[in-house]
Amino acid sequence: MAVAAWEPTTLGPAVAAFARRCVGCCAITRAERAKNLLWACGQLGTFAHAVGLDLDPAVVLSESVIERFVVVGSCGFADATRRTLRTNLRYVARSAGPLAGRPGPATLPRQRAKPPYTEAEIAQFLALAEAQPTAARRHRAASLVCLGAGAGLTGMDLRAVTGRHVVARSGGVVVEVAGRRARVVPVLWRFAPRLLEAAAFFGAQYLVGGVAPTRRNVTTPLLAALAGGGDLPPLDCSRLRASWLAAVGGALGLPTFFYAAGITCSQHLGDLVAHLEVVAEPDAVVLLGGAR
Repeated sequence: MAVAAWEPTTLGPAVAAFARRCVGCCAITRAERAKNLLWACGQLGTFAHAVGLDLDPAVVLSESVIERFVVVGSCGFADATRRTLRTNLRYVARSAGPLAGRPGPATLPRQRAKPPYTEAEIAQFLALAEAQPTAARRHRAASLVCLGAGAGLTGMDLRAVTGRHVVARSGGVVVEVAGRRARVVPVLWRFAPRLLEAAAFFGAQYLVGGVAPTRRNVTTPLLAALAGGGDLPPLDCSRLRASWLAAVGGALGLPTFFYAAGITCSQHLGDLVAHLEVVAEPDAVVLLGGAR
């Protein structure tokens, strides 16, 4: 009823009829939703008519025309409005466009953050590290756990750390990370003494093994050595990093901040952080749990 009764005064009869025809294929029951879709189709129809296209849903509701309208024909609208237009037009196109009735693309699973280890599990991994048969293996295994759960390092950042990159300063212990994302990371204090011991043992050598940080599968023997059987989950570098993220995030009060701000997704946090200053290293050591 809302679709059939829609008679806009700002659109021509042909464009209005096009919008009603398109939205009529969608079986919309809510009047407000129908109004939004009609307005979107009206804007698209106006653009299509202006560029000389026939107001045929099979033509106008094609993906190429919708994209051209969003990029070129809707420049006067706010960015949020343009995003809503694209979403609504794609919704209508699935019912009235050239691909109506055909199956849509399969959705791909979204990668989720891995769960952190518990304190008891990390303690078991460190105990397994202490049980290794040689001093080198003990220090390498402990370094893997301490750099992952104590400093959040993984991948190339983890493999590139030598004993000389672990330094006691600014009231705690820090790791100097080289490479594309060079930075200084304070180590959570409960992991710092073990990591300092390993750094003193290896000196200029890589803490987790190998002769070059680009070498693959360096950590595989260590992960296998720290497999604890059925009562302990497999050791995963990503989960060690997640443990560090959870520990630091909890200390910083991120759950409380997210709750108070009403944030459920961190999409815009990077934009906000770009306007903030990084604190000095001694303050960062205290803030991130690395102080003695």
